[in-house]
Amino acid sequence: MAALSAWFWNERFWLPHNVTWADLADPAPGVEYPKAGHLLSALPLALGIFAVRIVFERCIAGPCASLLQIQTELSRRAQPNAVLEKVFTSITKSPDSRHLEGLSKQLDWDVRKVQRWFRQRRNQDKPSTRTKFCESMWRFTFYLCIFMYGIRFLWQSPWMWDTRHCWYNYPYQVLTSGLYYYYITELAFYWSLMFSQFTDIKRKDFLIMFVHHLATISLISFSYVNNMLRVGSLVMCVHDTSDFLLEAAKLANYAKYQRLCDFLFVVFSMIFFGTRLIIFPFWILNTTLFESWEIIGPYPSWWLFNSLLLVLQVLHIIWSYLIARIASKAIMRGKVRTNPLLFSGLVYSRNAILLNIYSPSGHSRCR
Repeated sequence: MAALSAWFWNERFWLPHNVTWADLADPAPGVEYPKAGHLLSALPLALGIFAVRIVFERCIAGPCASLLQIQTELSRRAQPNAVLEKVFTSITKSPDSRHLEGLSKQLDWDVRKVQRWFRQRRNQDKPSTRTKFCESMWRFTFYLCIFMYGIRFLWQSPWMWDTRHCWYNYPYQVLTSGLYYYYITELAFYWSLMFSQFTDIKRKDFLIMFVHHLATISLISFSYVNNMLRVGSLVMCVHDTSDFLLEAAKLANYAKYQRLCDFLFVVFSMIFFGTRLIIFPFWILNTTLFESWEIIGPYPSWWLFNSLLLVLQVLHIIWSYLIARIASKAIMRGKVRTNPLLFSGLVYSRNAILLNIYSPSGHSRCR
């Protein structure tokens, strides 16, 4: 394990020339640099966030759903059947006609009865609108709070206004309390999502989201240890800008406020496109590619970091195109609120982005 750790954290790969991990581990008195041990504080904080979420959904989101007359739908449960249950858990799509006929003969059931069983079984696992409303309200609250904190913190930071400060004296950049709280809170939130996956209603994308959260946690941690916090804080803020708007649009969708949903969706789309297609390439990529080259020069992990950011920009372009195409069709038909494909596309676009933005170059984060 020691040999594997030494190979993975090779100084020649991760750090600029003539810099060692020992240099960062022994700062001057009164100076603090990021250390791997700091990341452990995210675990108890994650448990605290998870507990707050439970209380929030029961005491705040639940009553709000009741005020908006969002009730839990009562779906008819499928009758227990071991044969069909085994088939249901082993396939990702509805069985075809040939498979249905085979099950019909095996169980001596009518084909329509078999089809009805699978339909009821699928509906049984679907979260209710009330449940989705409470989850979205929690995410909306967190995303809004972390975005406001990030803006407030970065507003007072020199690298917000001059991105060259992300690279001055790198990696010997002091860890401030504000930057520490910003990073650790984001990390703790994704740890809390890992915990909640096992208590929430299990969805079909359970494994995908589990891998997503795990990758996000790993990449946030690597970027923290590597002290890419300044440029990472910028990337977090850029991507947090539209997350709470997406959740707000979903809340309006669940509450069946058509006009508010449409308005929030338009605002979300404008900010999504503006941050991903304008601010990110011309602000973030400009500093990571050109300003960093000029100030600290390239080194092995520099190439990896910027490659990941360029891949991320490609994802931005692809998902912006898909969102625009889906949204234009929905708006033309006047079905922004009721089009599930629209919100599904938006959610998956955000998840794809979150899977990449917390690379060590991005936090130098994907959600």
